[in-house]
Amino acid sequence: MAQGIPDELLTNSDLIKELAEEAKDSALTRGVLMRLQETPNSSEVVSFAPFTLFPTPVPKAVFLQALAVQTHYNTLVDKISQDADFLQEALTSTIAVDDFTARLFKIHQQILKEGRSQSIVLGLNRSDYMLDQRENGTSSLKQIEINTIAASFGGLSSHTPGLHRHILEMASRLEESQRILDNNPAAGLAKAIAKVWELYGSEKAVIMFLVEEIQRNVFDQRYIEYELLKRNIHSIRRRFDDVFKTGSLDQDKRLFVDGKEVAVVYFRNGYMPQNYASEQSWDARLLMERSRAVKCPDISTHLAGTKKVQQVLARPGVLERFFPDQPQVVEQIRATFAGLYTLDMGPEGDQTVAMALAAPERFVLKPQREGGGNNIYGSELCQVLEQVKDSTERTAYILMDKIHPTPVRNYLVRQDSPLKISNCLSELGVFGAYIRYGKDMVMNECAGHLLRTKSSEHSDGGVAAGVAVLDNPLLF
Repeated sequence: MAQGIPDELLTNSDLIKELAEEAKDSALTRGVLMRLQETPNSSEVVSFAPFTLFPTPVPKAVFLQALAVQTHYNTLVDKISQDADFLQEALTSTIAVDDFTARLFKIHQQILKEGRSQSIVLGLNRSDYMLDQRENGTSSLKQIEINTIAASFGGLSSHTPGLHRHILEMASRLEESQRILDNNPAAGLAKAIAKVWELYGSEKAVIMFLVEEIQRNVFDQRYIEYELLKRNIHSIRRRFDDVFKTGSLDQDKRLFVDGKEVAVVYFRNGYMPQNYASEQSWDARLLMERSRAVKCPDISTHLAGTKKVQQVLARPGVLERFFPDQPQVVEQIRATFAGLYTLDMGPEGDQTVAMALAAPERFVLKPQREGGGNNIYGSELCQVLEQVKDSTERTAYILMDKIHPTPVRNYLVRQDSPLKISNCLSELGVFGAYIRYGKDMVMNECAGHLLRTKSSEHSDGGVAAGVAVLDNPLLF
């Protein structure tokens, strides 16, 4: 394990077994928790959230690069959300074939027509990266995606540094334990929500966490709620159905749910088609978007995070539209782009199809979906492209270069899962928090980081999907 845990420790089976048991207790005492799959809406019986036994080595230069570019990504997302013409141009082909994106876009158009009811904008996002490591020895940071809605694990990742420090100390690896950074995204995200609550200006108003029907990852969100409570700001947790049944706007478009005025709607739901179980869910989304409550994200910021927008941004000259006099910012952002290719109808899209079918192992096919587990690889990529290559259905996808990180050996600690050494791949997420009030950016910060790791046998999927586990970077 380069720059990390030596092989003699990784192969010491008695010590590994002892450390794993110790680690589970440590995770539980530190609140690194998830509800059980069998009882996802009950906290009667819970378990530890899955994690790596040891932290994963990450080059310090790459880590600092990801942190440094985050405020620029915050600005970029915000500028895109304000550029209705750009969103229209970027998403025209997608909304013609992708019903979900089309429904979101329809709400966006209605809000533009009516005029926005709130000039305060809150963005809490997470930009995800992998390290592209080539045979010639070069390695570079490449963005997988940016999540502008329901970016998770800011809560739990605030409690994992202590877990890994403890394990390294138990394994007599004191020097490594001191290389694990403090990390508190929960506090960083809550700080931005609290600032927006103050700007909204009603002491009785609450923060509404809009949550899913199934809430296994409740503790991740609770940590943000409790950070808000330290500031005497109260939160409620409601589903789409609750908003539909008890939500209303007064004559000033203030949003009331269950009789409580809502200052901020923090979406931890609403990013996948299945989140909208009925027309009532869509009606509830529109009601919230039309209201004076600050939406995190508002509908145009949600659309700014689509895969199609990501692909369009990689075209020559597009970043310059948003940073006309800042070539260094453009350079910093562009350095993190992987190869992205359009599948729109026409010669350029035809070329993309031919390139992907000729060498499918080089690429990943991405639909306009969040939540992990949606990407298409290898033989399945060929099957899907063969089916849609001559129809407009192909424009529901984008094509991206496959990133090649070097696997690292580690143990993935899961409930009821045998402990075995795995070849692992990691993904680094960086949390961003920004607030715009009218035309003024009043906050723009990097709010912390998240490292997730999975066995290299899995192509895709996050922690909530049961594939990846929580981790920490061991900087070198």
